[in-house]
Amino acid sequence: MIPSSLDLSNHRIDLRLVAVENGLTLSALAADDVAWLGAAPSALFSVTVDGRPHDATSLTLEQVTEDTSTAGVRHIALAFSGPGFTVTAHLKAYADTALIEVWQEIRNRGDAPIRIKRIDSLDLNLAPVDGSLFYYTGNWGSEFEPHRRRLEGSIRLESRSGRSSKGDHPWFALSNPAGHVLSASVAWSGNWALRFDPLAAGGWRLSGGVNDWAFFKDLAPGTAMQTAPVVLVLGPDLNTVSQAYARVGRQHWYPTTSVSAKVPVEWNHWWPYEDAEINETVFAQNVARAEPMGFEVCTLDAGWFGPSDAGTFWEHYRGDWHQVNEGRFPSGLRALGDQVHARGMKFGVWCEIEGLGVEAQVARDHPEYVALRDGERVGCVCFGNPAVQEWAYQTLRRLIVGYGADWIKLDYNLDAGAGCNRTDHGHGAGDGHFEHINGYYATIERVRRDFPEVVLQACSSGGLRIDLGLARRTDMTFLSDPDWPVHDLQLFWGASTMLAPNVLLHWTYSQWRNLNPPPYQTFNPHDPAVTRRVWDYLCRISMLNVFGLSQKLPDLPTWMAQRSVEQIALYKKHVRRFVKDADLYRLTDQPRRSGEGERWVAFQYSLPDRSEHLLFVFRLPGAEPARAIRLQGLEPERLYTIGGFEGEPIRQALGRDLMTNGLPFSDLLEEDSALLKLA
Repeated sequence: MIPSSLDLSNHRIDLRLVAVENGLTLSALAADDVAWLGAAPSALFSVTVDGRPHDATSLTLEQVTEDTSTAGVRHIALAFSGPGFTVTAHLKAYADTALIEVWQEIRNRGDAPIRIKRIDSLDLNLAPVDGSLFYYTGNWGSEFEPHRRRLEGSIRLESRSGRSSKGDHPWFALSNPAGHVLSASVAWSGNWALRFDPLAAGGWRLSGGVNDWAFFKDLAPGTAMQTAPVVLVLGPDLNTVSQAYARVGRQHWYPTTSVSAKVPVEWNHWWPYEDAEINETVFAQNVARAEPMGFEVCTLDAGWFGPSDAGTFWEHYRGDWHQVNEGRFPSGLRALGDQVHARGMKFGVWCEIEGLGVEAQVARDHPEYVALRDGERVGCVCFGNPAVQEWAYQTLRRLIVGYGADWIKLDYNLDAGAGCNRTDHGHGAGDGHFEHINGYYATIERVRRDFPEVVLQACSSGGLRIDLGLARRTDMTFLSDPDWPVHDLQLFWGASTMLAPNVLLHWTYSQWRNLNPPPYQTFNPHDPAVTRRVWDYLCRISMLNVFGLSQKLPDLPTWMAQRSVEQIALYKKHVRRFVKDADLYRLTDQPRRSGEGERWVAFQYSLPDRSEHLLFVFRLPGAEPARAIRLQGLEPERLYTIGGFEGEPIRQALGRDLMTNGLPFSDLLEEDSALLKLA
């Protein structure tokens, strides 16, 4: 029997669906006494098949099933029939949150192929609101650039680059005049779109999912496709919404290993050496210094593969992962891994498994692997080809079994745009990039199944593919190639609106070998201006998430090496349990790398039981001399003891005073910081 209504409400969200004629509509979507839906029926999803649009109000609802086998999750599947096809709409509601997730499976039940053109995993009619739309754009070195605009006219957020966060970021937050927030995120690593279109009667149609630009998919009889999930979150403010994303991510989405669960401290060779100065001797020297300093992972970045010539350039030979550059590593990578393991650390290896260099031998040996658009190389292999998926799996398996890799950094340094449109190796002319993403997902899922203790780290020219799709399949994601301090803080503020801190990785201000770095990427550990106070400031910025360094460890000044030992020990003992488990509050507005915006930056971590809190405070260049930082989420009548970890004076204050009047800071210099615990 088909129910006349479905109620998925909990004490955080009012969520109801009701039958209309033969179909179904979302009739209520509200939280904190704020209703977000308009009077017009909300279709929940929509799909264009053979040129005709269909949705949950026009298709025929045939069956409703519910799965509660996963603790804290209600999974409703709504089976609809259409002319020659079926749509199964999935809706997940997560306990104790105002977060839901929707996606669909479309199956061809007819005798002839059907063409899918536009697939909106989410399709809602929102009530009129004088709203403010907050979203980010991203490019190399300028990830999480904030934008705020009034909700008026038609607005389209999207990526057409082939990378989820190059262009717009796959996330937004819509605020009403009282500050309540509706946020959505497309859990997809390729091209996506989110649209706001004004309705004639007032309000907006919100739709989104996989981008319909340059996309179509021909479904053969008996075959099916799955749409990209879209996550929707409601809350009284942005911090609450962000905490919902993080809590559900930690409990239900993010994979972990015993290594990533520790929130480990990583050293990576890349910026001070690149591929020009790295070799097995240099790497071994750094490994020898990393162990006593307290590092837990040592990662060999690009430059290890390709012809046995120390002068080769890494980009040209991407794809030739079967070759180790013996000009740089005559003993092979297994010997390096053994050295790292002998010192009790984990061995990381970089691999851009999707990339294809202009000199790669694999393209000549296997032309069927090559992604082409209109006969020209896209710059990658095509994971829409099942043979590429098998080749990639065997390659990654060799890194793990043959070389002893415990951690694989999966990079992606190209813009595939609409992707491959050849039709001779596993996909159609209109869905090459769509199937590339699905094939890539399937490959790394297979690696994780077979090697569940290997850490998989996502990266894409820094932070140009940061999304909930990869976050469900990798242990952590890298935020950006540059890592100068104000840039770092802008990134962390932005990334933490959607992802928990324990799945964000960035390094402390790195020393670059590059002769043409960005203007502010100028760190020199031997600069007299880099004092202990400044180094603490730089390290604490990286401590906000997974902590790492990319420095020449043997060349660090003695005092800086020793201070790094102390900071790493402090992170391990006191900080990372908060990074791993605590709710995050952004206590100040987002700082801007341009020098505009907030110049005092503060973050508060609060353990779920609210027994302890951790406070990071940073005074940036150009900040006023003093600021009172107002905390959040404290017990008003509780007397809190406030202190540091290295002999700072102990203070006490009531929770209501800390939330109303704030904790004053007047003794921090520019490029200075405080790290305090409240209990």
